[in-house]
Amino acid sequence: MEDTLQRLLAAELRAETLASQAELEQDRLIQQAVADAKSENERFTSRIPDLHRSFIAKAEERAEQNIAELRRRYDERHVHLRDQAEQREDAALEAAFQVLIDPSR
Repeated sequence: MEDTLQRLLAAELRAETLASQAELEQDRLIQQAVADAKSENERFTSRIPDLHRSFIAKAEERAEQNIAELRRRYDERHVHLRDQAEQREDAALEAAFQVLIDPSR
């Protein structure tokens, strides 16, 4: 019976040792995970200015493209209106002369 008790005590000591080692390993893993999370947070935080600059640059590029497109459409519209004005110029002058010649019309 004493042999059985000795084996049980030895098994209990081994179990306690394994449990202690497991707790130490768990603590180490938690500390490593916290350190990794802090490191990633610092890395991300350090990249914020670059991300901000990139966002601003892309926004400026889109704004410039929109401005260029609006200018192109404005120029097209201006040419179209100028063409229409030139096409109707003779008729407008003729109508104005008719009014000057015969105001009763």
